[in-house]
Amino acid sequence: MISIDEARSCILARTWVSAPVSLSAVDAVGLVLAEPAVSDIDSPPYDKALMDGYAVRAGEAPGCGAEWEVVERIMAGQVPTQPLRPGTAAQIMTGAPLPSGADAVVPVEQVEVVAGAAPPRIRITTDSIRSEQHIMRRGTCVRSGATVLEPGRVLRAVDVGLLSEVGCACVTVRSRPRVAVLATGSELVPAQTRPGAGQIRNSNGPLLCALARREQAEVVDLGIVRDDIDALRPAIQGGLAGDLLVLTGGVSVGVLDLVPGVLAQMGVEQVFHKVHLKPGKPLWFGVHQQGERRTLVFGLPGNPVGSLVCFELFVAPALRQLRGCPEVITEHRLARLTKGYHQRSDRPTYCPAYVTRTAQDALTVTPVAWAGSADQRAWHAANCLACFPPGKRMFDVGESVPVHLLEAAPAMSTPG
Repeated sequence: MISIDEARSCILARTWVSAPVSLSAVDAVGLVLAEPAVSDIDSPPYDKALMDGYAVRAGEAPGCGAEWEVVERIMAGQVPTQPLRPGTAAQIMTGAPLPSGADAVVPVEQVEVVAGAAPPRIRITTDSIRSEQHIMRRGTCVRSGATVLEPGRVLRAVDVGLLSEVGCACVTVRSRPRVAVLATGSELVPAQTRPGAGQIRNSNGPLLCALARREQAEVVDLGIVRDDIDALRPAIQGGLAGDLLVLTGGVSVGVLDLVPGVLAQMGVEQVFHKVHLKPGKPLWFGVHQQGERRTLVFGLPGNPVGSLVCFELFVAPALRQLRGCPEVITEHRLARLTKGYHQRSDRPTYCPAYVTRTAQDALTVTPVAWAGSADQRAWHAANCLACFPPGKRMFDVGESVPVHLLEAAPAMSTPG
């Protein structure tokens, strides 16, 4: 039996970084850039107006009440037809190109149109016209040839607008890992089926599929296979075509825990079996190599909480390394207990808990009442795993313990 850190090191030492692939920026959200995104234009591509109003030469403004001849109207998408001469202005819309010679825009609210004037004239009602007001010069935001996003960045939805603006409609990213999920157990029935006598619904399979998709994986759900060697072989074979095969159940020491033996028969090399951890001790990990194709194989415990803990601590880091993520391991953070916890195990114990952020930006954590590693109802009120070091003792209110955040950053609310 090896430690959590040893197990994770063994896994990551055998995990590669996936090949780059070109995708549309929209389809690449959540993936990691493999090459820099470089602008092919200046942004903005021309000097432009930031408000509806009148483009003028600020240095020649004759003062409040003076009249200016309006020589043209410039709409967004149009190009100015003439430079501004002294004493002239151009009506201009937000986003439209400035005419040559203009260095300011007077907002429409500070202008009066002279009634009946021909050619059209305006009267400016302010003395405060500053050079460069309400305009943006070409290249202010981005210069042509500049790198706008660096490799290693996880692409966000808000990045897509910038990429589109600078001509990066497609980007080169690390490809999505291909993950197959297989639930084992003769007692399992699909989630949409009402269980009969001695049966339970398959909850681990859907859970693991959802977690893998959260990690941006391309997921194949292989469904359920009964505890039978002849049934296990073809099901496992179907999962060895991807980057990861994640099995749940059948990896402990019972009579029907057949998965390790079948994997060995199929040429999967065992790296380790069992981790000094609670829940999740039976974790199995191996590698299947066929030519240049390698598949990482995880055998997770059949109990739901153990399966979740093992995914978070071991499978998720492997998927992140495959994706080229800059942060592979979710760092534990310290939080102060709001209620005591009795550690009864000689193994590091992860239990469901709820972490909140105080007004002083400190973290507090409340262990959630649960009935053991088959109790999934407890996770409704949990947003983290609280880790209690090994050794039988009482952890008191106010003591700090490591927490592993499960989803987003902790909120200020209380568990529901």
